[in-house]
Amino acid sequence: MANTWQTAPDARVEDRSRQDGPDRPAAFDEAVIRQARNSAAFWTALGDSRGHEVIRRRSFLAVLGDERAGTRFLLQEPDLDAHELAELTELVGRSTGPVDAEDPFSTTDLSHLGMRNWQMPIMVRPPGPVAAPAMDVIRVRRTDELQTTEQIVIDGFELTRFDPYRPGELFPSALTEQPGVDVFLAVLDGEAVGAGVTVVHDGVGCHYWVSTSSAHRSRGVGRAVMLGSLAPMANLPVTLTASRLGRPLYESLGYTAVTESTWWSSQ
Repeated sequence: MANTWQTAPDARVEDRSRQDGPDRPAAFDEAVIRQARNSAAFWTALGDSRGHEVIRRRSFLAVLGDERAGTRFLLQEPDLDAHELAELTELVGRSTGPVDAEDPFSTTDLSHLGMRNWQMPIMVRPPGPVAAPAMDVIRVRRTDELQTTEQIVIDGFELTRFDPYRPGELFPSALTEQPGVDVFLAVLDGEAVGAGVTVVHDGVGCHYWVSTSSAHRSRGVGRAVMLGSLAPMANLPVTLTASRLGRPLYESLGYTAVTESTWWSSQ
């Protein structure tokens, strides 16, 4: 996921029922399932590290946060039944903060919740060589490095819900201890200028929160973060959900858009 919060809600939910026929590309199903499962693994790790309640159902995963973190839904199947949709709706009503939902299948209508929606491409990169980044990209190990990562992500994604800044609220120290989760910092001339998170789950990698410090944009930081964090996953298929502005960068790194994911937000 790259700067999704800086992407305007530029599309309504698209009817994908016509893609269920025999001519529907296998890559669609594979990419959607990979993205759905990896996102669930990431938000489970994040919710567990924050001490938030994580609810697992057949068709969705919910992380119930506080008034600042909010509630997150990750749809896991395209066919929520009436009972599942009713439970999701009830959980939204219980939320004490903002609500966000990801539907990589783009099949579930959540308009009754009064949330805005938009679409972003799911992109896939097959295993393959990765070039060296133009600056140092380090794996985060220390608490101070993780706090620097938090501040870059909050700045880059304009996460005003986390103002004023509270160390460890976005990325608790326990996050780096979660299986499959790695956090990265890009360093230029001794200064941390970019950040990102990767998750490897069930043989698939995925990027999240790829961010550039606002003071260092247009200097190749995003590319460096992508390359440095992609290198440990070079032998795996990797997915991401891209902003419209980020898509050209990801295409230049070997990612191909295969479908659109629908996002919903109460903010």
